[in-house]
Amino acid sequence: MSPVNTNVVIALATVYTDTLYYIAMEDDECMNEKETNRLEAFSDGVFAVAITLLVLNIKIPPDNFLDDQHLRPELLRQWPMLIAFITSFATIGIMWINHHRLFTHIKRTDTGLLLFNLLLLLMIVFVPFPTALLAQQYAVHPDQHQAAVVYSGTFFVLACCFNLLWRYASYRGRLLGKDADMRAVAAIGRQYLSGPLTYLIAFGLAFINTPACIIFSFALALFFALPPRPPRRVASSSDSTGLNQD
Repeated sequence: MSPVNTNVVIALATVYTDTLYYIAMEDDECMNEKETNRLEAFSDGVFAVAITLLVLNIKIPPDNFLDDQHLRPELLRQWPMLIAFITSFATIGIMWINHHRLFTHIKRTDTGLLLFNLLLLLMIVFVPFPTALLAQQYAVHPDQHQAAVVYSGTFFVLACCFNLLWRYASYRGRLLGKDADMRAVAAIGRQYLSGPLTYLIAFGLAFINTPACIIFSFALALFFALPPRPPRRVASSSDSTGLNQD
């Protein structure tokens, strides 16, 4: 065989090998994406249903209160219901954002992850009930706090469910993508660790002051909307040596 033919065969073999390699990489990426696609789509649907059900708690005033003289006082009387609706809407919406944020790192699924995700969704669809309970009790008995305890307790359990889901998926990177940023993973873990602790404060406030409990819960929802900040990378000694030489 001439040298030219040999070079052609080697070149073709190289191209063929590279093509198979890139096809395998694309198939691997597709499989990683497909593993969580159904879970994410199902979860998005549950979040959408739960956040829509919240608006059913807002009632139109009776016909005899629709004149200008009575409508404003009647609407003002419903302010606890509106505040509870806004807080629950913000909490579910921000939890959906965080759920999406987690699954930018989670690429694989197993039975444990599916079960923890179902547990989280169970609590999500439960949120409209304590929201309605809180609004109705405060409208009739503003000096009582049991509904606020149920309301804040629901969010505490929700925060625990989020922690369980993330800790299970991120433990030793078992369900994370191969290229997951471990600094970002650690930052998410630190931020979520504070969730149950801070919602315990809201739970304690519920026994004392219902409006303060609602406002604090709303503030917590806004806090968890912020993306966690990864720790700054500490420059290694080799980096410092290279800078000194420059």
